[in-house]
Amino acid sequence: MDKEEKMDLKSGYPFWAVKNGLMYAFPQLDADLTCDVVVIGAGITGALIADELAGHGHDVVVVDRRDVCWGSTSASTALLQYEIDTHATDLAKRYDQASALLAYQSSLRAISEIEELAHEVGDVDFANCDSLYYASNCSDVSSLADEFAWRKQHGFPVRWLSRAALKDEYEFKAPAAILSSVAARVDPYRLASRLLKRMQRKGVRVFDRTEVTSMTATADSVQLITDSGMSIKAKHTVVASGYESQHWLRQRVAKNLSSYAYISDPVNPVEPGWLANTMLWESSRPYIYLRSTGDGRLLVGGEDDDRDVPARRDRMVERKAATLQRKVGRLFPHLQAQPAFAWAGTFAETSDGLPLFGEHSQHGPRVLFALAYGGNGITYSMLGAGLLRAQIEKRSHPLTGLFSFARLE
Repeated sequence: MDKEEKMDLKSGYPFWAVKNGLMYAFPQLDADLTCDVVVIGAGITGALIADELAGHGHDVVVVDRRDVCWGSTSASTALLQYEIDTHATDLAKRYDQASALLAYQSSLRAISEIEELAHEVGDVDFANCDSLYYASNCSDVSSLADEFAWRKQHGFPVRWLSRAALKDEYEFKAPAAILSSVAARVDPYRLASRLLKRMQRKGVRVFDRTEVTSMTATADSVQLITDSGMSIKAKHTVVASGYESQHWLRQRVAKNLSSYAYISDPVNPVEPGWLANTMLWESSRPYIYLRSTGDGRLLVGGEDDDRDVPARRDRMVERKAATLQRKVGRLFPHLQAQPAFAWAGTFAETSDGLPLFGEHSQHGPRVLFALAYGGNGITYSMLGAGLLRAQIEKRSHPLTGLFSFARLE
């Protein structure tokens, strides 16, 4: 199947790219090669999957049409949560209790796995934090209370905060909230870049500015042809090119949106208060969210809209940043958090908030997809790395069915 036009995935000035610059240089592919697995996509999803495979003895090649991490990873706001955008209670109604529990427990475990990897790689601005999920209005309190009761019943680390408790403990005005003690933050661009460089030092072949233009799967291999006419023959291919991955599928499996964010200059250490170690998000959809960074900035995101048109998105960045700033001002009148850098990016979501990992009937079992769509992209990618390795090694995995394309049928 031939590729389509390169997507314009981001607008404005994503902070991670500005802060870190081009961290490492990787070569373009200039010769034919063979391998066990080729991973298309050198962002955070591709890096996590390649690392999992290479770390367990697979000969891995990674290719990306851009410089590494220069797509959606550079625009990610990297809120690491086990809390899925779809409530567990809603997942249980749509599927069953076991599926909801599996999705949430797996995501909870993934946070500690990311933490372990981040500390192993080092210097990626990783930090554990709390997550405060508040009711945007009184009408949302009932559904939030049901969600809290479900999580508490199943042993998740949560507390219920009433309006009075929020005022007393946080000096924050909201009808109610769920406080989760497991969440984290990271610099996704830095984590992926350092992970890819570490893999390269260990023998993984990483190529950027190398575009795959066609992919042909047979019963025992996959052949890729690049824009320079080079051939890569692999036993398996993993398509981990983020929102561009849908170009390889005729079936529409997710909806593309535009999401917006800004980051402040470093603020007075006294000003953020509890926001320094607590991410904040709300029950309304789309929601506004806030988190801190290791150098004392506040990152604010939200204002998603359902029109992923690059030219329009470009025009909307400053306006959306101003709207987000006004919302922050209403929540925290004392807080000086003006935009220093503002950006927007393509964001995709599935109908149930769960990702898609594995084979698709269009390409057969040798081509596996890693579509870590939704607000939990990095968490999902961590889970998907183990899931896809199990499929390549012909082993069972508890998440195979729940995260498969079959649930869309």
